[in-house]
Amino acid sequence: MNKKLSIIIPVYNEQETIHLILDLIQDVKLLEETQKEIIIVNDFSTDNTKESILNYSLKNSNLPMKIINHEKNLGKGAAIQSGIAEATGDFVIIQDADLEYDPQEYNLLLKPILSGFADVVYGSRFMGGNPHRVLFFYHTIGNKFLTFLSNAFTGINITDMETCYKLFKHEIIKKIQLNEKRFGFEPEVTAKISRIKNIRIYEVGISYYGRTYDEGKKIGWKDGFRAIYCILKYNLFVK
Repeated sequence: MNKKLSIIIPVYNEQETIHLILDLIQDVKLLEETQKEIIIVNDFSTDNTKESILNYSLKNSNLPMKIINHEKNLGKGAAIQSGIAEATGDFVIIQDADLEYDPQEYNLLLKPILSGFADVVYGSRFMGGNPHRVLFFYHTIGNKFLTFLSNAFTGINITDMETCYKLFKHEIIKKIQLNEKRFGFEPEVTAKISRIKNIRIYEVGISYYGRTYDEGKKIGWKDGFRAIYCILKYNLFVK
């Protein structure tokens, strides 16, 4: 029986790109004929995202897609939690609704798991020779600092804790109790998987087609301070 990859897409005000990312996901041919399950979580968008998703699903009725609509805006972490609860695949990956990450690279993350080496795979924007858009100096410094701080507490040596592309075996992510509702998901899940006995975490280099704020980027400096708080909280106080 073929394996299945659940692709969780948290969405907030992405009417311009949601259909484009879904087209890209449809075009991906996964290793070993792995099947796809797409789970879109619309986090109470205030633009026409909801209508765009509905129209896409009507035009692509053969696509294995689940749509979840939050009744109020809860945050990216909450949207991911809703998606995980609905996931039925052997593996689970997070996919942003913008075009910063390339779905064609799912296979880079799948390979270590399908080969029997990994339980969790992170896609790192800071390793490998893949394309990276040159953008914000202080964002790069901030991301590397947050990764360093996370590593100092978890004891693992990853290069990009804040990456969107995290691929989990189903049984790993399903048993983790997640609490963070916004962008604190990244440090929380990293802290919690690092404590799983005999967990095998791998990294692979991925591309990064970053957006500017004018193009719709949402994460800001306040989220960076929240990430520091979450690193301390979930490594020192909440087990």
